[in-house]
Amino acid sequence: MIFSEFQNVLSSFRLNRYLTAVSGNTKKAMTLYRLNLRLSQELFTIVSCFEIALRNKIDYHYINLKGNDWLKESSDPGGMFSSRNCGKTPNIILQGLRKLTVYSHHKLISEMEFGFWRYLFAPHQFRAGGQTLLAIFPAKPRSTPMMNYNHNYVFRNLEKINNLRNRIAHHEPICFLPGHNDKDITYASERYNLIIQFFQWMQVDESALLYGLDHVNDICNKIDKL
Repeated sequence: MIFSEFQNVLSSFRLNRYLTAVSGNTKKAMTLYRLNLRLSQELFTIVSCFEIALRNKIDYHYINLKGNDWLKESSDPGGMFSSRNCGKTPNIILQGLRKLTVYSHHKLISEMEFGFWRYLFAPHQFRAGGQTLLAIFPAKPRSTPMMNYNHNYVFRNLEKINNLRNRIAHHEPICFLPGHNDKDITYASERYNLIIQFFQWMQVDESALLYGLDHVNDICNKIDKL
C-alpha cells in the first residue's frame, strides 16, 4: 500500500506523529506504525497473562486465609472490605455479583478488572486484608533505606502496567514517550521489565509461560534501529 492510501485509511492526524518521528520518511512511517502495532499485540498478551497470574496468586492467598467465598463475603456488612475507607471496592464486587446469573466464586473472580486487583495493595484495602498480601511475592527483595519494596511500591507500579494496558486497549501508540513525538521505546520497555520483575517475584517461570509469545525486545530493537 502506498502512503497516501495508508494515510487515507488511518487519517493524517494519526500518522503525523509517526512521520515526525522518522523525519518525514513515508516508508519508515508506515513501518513504525506496523511495528507499534506488533509491540502493542505482544505487550497486551503479556499483560493479560500477568493479570491472570496476579489475580490467581491473590485469590489463592485469600482462599487460604478467608475461605472459598472470600471475595463475595468481603463486601458483606462487616466483611473485609465493607469499611468506608475501602472506597469503591465493595461496590465493584457487588456490581460483579449482579452480572452473574448463577453465582460461583470463579465467575466472580473473572468479573474483576485489573484495577480491582491493583487496589488491593492500596493502603486501606491492604490493611483491611490483614497486611499479608505481599506474601504472594515470595522472591521479593528485602527493602533497604534507599528502596522500600512495600505495598505502596507494588500499588504504584501496578498502576504503570494498568496504564499501559489501557493505552493499548484505546489504540494509543506506545513507541513514543507520552506527550512527545520522538520514537522512544523507554515507556514500553520499562513497563515490560516491571511485568517480568513481578513474575519473578511471584516465582512464575515467565520464560516458559510466555514461550512463543514474547518478542518484545526484538521489536523494540527494530524500532530503535528504524
